[in-house]
Amino acid sequence: MKRLFVGVSAVLLAASVFANGAQDKKSASSAEWKPAKDVNVVVAYKAGSGTDTGARILCSIAEKYVGKTLVIQNKPGADGKIGYTSLVTSKPDGYTIGFINLPTFNSLAAEKGSVFSKDSVVPIINHLFEPSVVVVKKDAPWNTIEEFIEYCKANPGKVLCSTNGVKASNHIGIQLLAKAAGFKVNCIPYGGTADQLLALRQGEVQVSVPKAGDVASLIGENGELKVLASYTDERLEDMPNVPTLKEKGYKLVYGSARALVAPAGTPQEIIDFYVKAFTETMKDAENIEKSKNAGLSLSYMSPEVLGQFIDSEDDFVRNTLPTLFD
Repeated sequence: MKRLFVGVSAVLLAASVFANGAQDKKSASSAEWKPAKDVNVVVAYKAGSGTDTGARILCSIAEKYVGKTLVIQNKPGADGKIGYTSLVTSKPDGYTIGFINLPTFNSLAAEKGSVFSKDSVVPIINHLFEPSVVVVKKDAPWNTIEEFIEYCKANPGKVLCSTNGVKASNHIGIQLLAKAAGFKVNCIPYGGTADQLLALRQGEVQVSVPKAGDVASLIGENGELKVLASYTDERLEDMPNVPTLKEKGYKLVYGSARALVAPAGTPQEIIDFYVKAFTETMKDAENIEKSKNAGLSLSYMSPEVLGQFIDSEDDFVRNTLPTLFD
C-alpha cells in the first residue's frame, strides 16, 4: 500500500515539473487540426456532482481556446459504467472527449466482462486530484476520528456508510481506513457522490468518505456535515482544524484524480490540439479563481504523466484492491 501512495506523490511532482518544461515545447508544435463544430464532453455522473461541477468550470473557460462550444453530456448510472461506455465507444474523430475518475475507471475496467479497459482511452490532461475526507452529520455523536473508530470497533457492521458505487473511489476510501484501523462498516452504493452525500444528509447512513471539494459547501458553521479527518500528508488549507489520518497513526494518503481523455484511436494531431487548449485553460487565471472558489484542487498532468498514473492505478486495483474486500 505504501508503494502506491509514494507513487502518487511522485507522479504529481513529475507533472508539475513537466508542465513547466517539455509540455510547452510539444504544445507549440501541435498540428493544425481544429474542430469545425461543437464538441461533446461526456461526464459519467449526474449534474451537480463534483465531477460535473469541475467539468463545467473547466469547459466554460476552455471554449475560448478550443474555438467551439463544449457541450457537457451527463450520462450517469451503474457507478459510471454508462458514461464511460458511451465515451470509449464514441467515434474517435475529435468531437467526443470526456472525463474519467481514477481509480473508479480502473476498477470498473478490471471487472469481469467489462467492455472497456485502461487502453480504451487516450490521455489528454489531468484536471483535479481531490483528497478524501471522513464526514458525518453535524449532530453525529462522534466529534473526533478516534471516537468514530472506537465505536465502529465496538459495533462491527452497525455503522452504515454511503459510497459512490461498488469498489468505486469513495468505497475504496472507507475500506482503506477500515482495514488499517481494524473495523467493519456496512457500505451501501448510491451510484454517485451527489446521491451518496444526500443519503448522509438525510440520515440514511452515518458516515461517508467523499472528496474534500465535494463537501466544501456542506461544512462550516452553517453546514450540515462535519469532517473528522483527511487522507492527506498535511492538513488541508481550507480545513486547518481537521487532523490527517497520518497524525492519528494511519499512513493513509488517498484521493481521486479527474482526467480528460479521448476515445482510443483518436488521431495524434487531434490529441495535440486538445492538450494545448486545455493546458492553456489550466493556467488561465479565471479557471484558477473559479476552481478555488468551488473548493476544487487543480492538479495538472501532461498526457505522458497521466498515462503513467493510469497504469499505476490499474496496478493498484488489480493487485491491492482485492485485499481490501476479502
